Amino acid sequence: ESFLCTFVIRSSSKFRPLSGLQTTFLLFLSWRILVSGNIRYSIPEEQKQGSLIGNVAQDLGLDLKRLRSGRARIVTGESVQYAALKADKGILVVNERIDREQLCGDLTPCSFSFEMILENPVELHTVTIEVLDVNDHPPVFKKTDIMLEISESANLGARFVLDSADDPDVGVNGLQSYTLTPGDNFVLKQQINPDRSKYAEMVLQKQLDRENAPRLSLKLIAVDGGNPPRSGTVNIHINVLDANDNAPVFNQSVYKATVTENAAEGTHVVTVNATDADSGSNSHITFSISNTKANVADLLSIDEYSGVVTVSGTIDFEKDKKYELRVDAKDQGGLTDSSKVIIEVTDVNDNAPVISVMSFTSPVSEDSPPGTTIGIINVKDLDSGDNGQVSCKIEQNAPFKIKSNLRNYYTLVTDSVLDREIVSEYNITVVATDGGIPPLSAKKTFSLKVSDVNDNAPVFPQSLYSAFLPENNSPGVSVLTLIAKDPDENQNARVSYILEDSNIGGSPISQYVSVNVETGVIQAVRSFDYEQIKELIFVVKAQDGGSPPLSSNVTVKIMIQDQNDNPPQVLYPVQTGGSVVAEMVPRSAEVGYLVTKVVAVDVDSGQNAWLSYKLQKSTDRALFEVGLQNGEIRTIRQVTDKDAVKQRLTVIVEDNGQPSRSATVIVNVAVADSFPEVLSEFTDSTHDKEYNDNLTFYLVLALAVVSFLFITCLVVIISVKIYRWRQSRILYHSSLPVIPYYPPRYSDTLGTGTLQHVYNYEVCRTTDSRKSDCKFGRAASQNVLVMDPSSTGTMQRMQGEKSILDEPDSPLEVTPWTTPLLVTQLYVIFLQFCPVFVQAKKIVILKCEYEYFIQNVKNKFILDLLCMQKHHYEGF
Repeated sequence: ESFLCTFVIRSSSKFRPLSGLQTTFLLFLSWRILVSGNIRYSIPEEQKQGSLIGNVAQDLGLDLKRLRSGRARIVTGESVQYAALKADKGILVVNERIDREQLCGDLTPCSFSFEMILENPVELHTVTIEVLDVNDHPPVFKKTDIMLEISESANLGARFVLDSADDPDVGVNGLQSYTLTPGDNFVLKQQINPDRSKYAEMVLQKQLDRENAPRLSLKLIAVDGGNPPRSGTVNIHINVLDANDNAPVFNQSVYKATVTENAAEGTHVVTVNATDADSGSNSHITFSISNTKANVADLLSIDEYSGVVTVSGTIDFEKDKKYELRVDAKDQGGLTDSSKVIIEVTDVNDNAPVISVMSFTSPVSEDSPPGTTIGIINVKDLDSGDNGQVSCKIEQNAPFKIKSNLRNYYTLVTDSVLDREIVSEYNITVVATDGGIPPLSAKKTFSLKVSDVNDNAPVFPQSLYSAFLPENNSPGVSVLTLIAKDPDENQNARVSYILEDSNIGGSPISQYVSVNVETGVIQAVRSFDYEQIKELIFVVKAQDGGSPPLSSNVTVKIMIQDQNDNPPQVLYPVQTGGSVVAEMVPRSAEVGYLVTKVVAVDVDSGQNAWLSYKLQKSTDRALFEVGLQNGEIRTIRQVTDKDAVKQRLTVIVEDNGQPSRSATVIVNVAVADSFPEVLSEFTDSTHDKEYNDNLTFYLVLALAVVSFLFITCLVVIISVKIYRWRQSRILYHSSLPVIPYYPPRYSDTLGTGTLQHVYNYEVCRTTDSRKSDCKFGRAASQNVLVMDPSSTGTMQRMQGEKSILDEPDSPLEVTPWTTPLLVTQLYVIFLQFCPVFVQAKKIVILKCEYEYFIQNVKNKFILDLLCMQKHHYEGF
């Protein structure tokens, strides 16, 4: 951007606009838009502290709010701050007493500058204040008396240079004129030195007469141009000497020399030379330095006899870059001549750069984009030329860089993205080096902290956590602890653990486990049963406290460990309450004859379900034994006629748990070759007449109920069969695929375990209901009798000689003429479903009857009914 600014200068209480030549064009190129301007004010010196300099806000067109929001401040490289900014009013006031002579000496115009900086965005305005001179110093002579010796033979028109008065004021307030009183023999003429200062010469206009006036006393008055004017006086004492008609003469009117700053005391600078045509004492010349400022007299000196100018103090290029001297040569007769000596000071790189911090921001957010400004510094070097050319850089390898936007101002910015988790604090060392030989440098270290941003999600060290929990645990027991790490800090690193919603067996996971939101400890909410739940798999979320929060998930797998909390369950032989189940062993049985097999299961797992069988009690321990692993009861000797018909065995079944659990089963064995022999042992002949009458009543009632149910079901079944028979005719030639149907091979035992049934069946069905196939497997056990001790009927021993598995599979056509057989079958089945009827009439259902139905009944509905009641026939 290019800005054209016209400024107004304040002088006393009036304003005057700057001329066109004072209009300034400023062009700034920066990565950021920087508004910059210059403004100049004028103020008389010696103003009281707090005196108004100017309204900087109005003159720069700035709003007072902008001054406050931009933290406007004055930056100056000097130790004394003459002006102060009142940001609330937008004005500049005098801060320290300003002495123009102390500030600038005889330099005119006298001014000092400083910068006013505003931030967000950065604005830099240069303010120049010109200090106007006030006539606060009178002309002062270095000496109070001037002693002159003038030969009486001095020619008319001879000139005598007088010491100059020194007036620190400048302009009209400086020295303006000299006056000599009285003026009989001499007339006063004013001359101008090369440095524009004025000095006086006395010109002899009337011949001196030593005899009449050996001494003369005059007064030289120096007057400045102030209002009112101020003056200084020096007394001139003249001794009239004998004639000396030749004055010294310099061989050069101007001498030029150079001296290096910081030159050692006594260093030779230049030698002046003057000659006098007189002889004797009148030709002896002495040299002196006149018309010098007080500070120069302390820095340079001249040998009065040799004319050698040497260094007598510390020369500083930064204070004075050139010295101009007037050297006088005077002979013994008082005649003088003068010459000018110009000494230029050569700069030496004796000043290191000075780094000043204008602003610095710490901490800085780690998500700050590259190029974010974190500090503004000002670097100055008082040297000149290459010695004052400064370059800045960052000493260590850090993600920062220095940019130079304005003269002597540098911006410290980020060079890449910061990551607090890698480096949380930086010590940035800025090195400023000048161009001198050898170069000088200065360092400034900034401590920058990086503030955290929630840019890291919690992290689990494992992708899957596994734990084992024994069943029957106490609710509230701790299972495992989850720990997630978050490299952020403070609230952003505060991890909370949350159980994600999920279902196990239709119930929410919160009904099984809980997670402590602070510690991550997983606890069991309930007691677990291995037989119902073997493992839990759920998800836990770790979420930090940032805004917005970040999270990560982990899968937790809890495996329930089995304990021996279930005793073995005996499935066969079935222990009934009303009738006695007995296994028949013929007296011709050989050694190792398989009597029966005790079948038991344990719903536990592992070694807790390993079962062993032992014979606890027996009517005759020498006749039977039980297989330890398979539970088979076999004879261990030949059965004889002397053996009792009724044998009672008690078998204990134990698992392998710690401690072990057991179950006991009683097995009744009948050692006989015929049923009457068995019945004589198992029948109780004593009957109560009243009891029989009651049984007859119950029998009649049961028959009535069963007959009603039978007739109702019969009508429904016949209707369904006729409907299916008609449908089968329609679909007889269908080519639909066969859908295999596999009924369950296992049934639930007490709701906690599994057991393979003794009899299994398979039903293969097609969409054509006329075709079906049923297969039955027979048990490996021997014949089983179901006996009622009160029965008086004849027992029959039936042995199945033919299995349905031996018959060829063939579809059976269901026709209406099979209905009488179906009725008979259903009636017998209903009799089986009525235990009251069975007990009342002492009906003994034999294995042969059951096998008859199994081998002959092909109807699907009847098979389904039989399968539903299969637990009544597990003994077969």
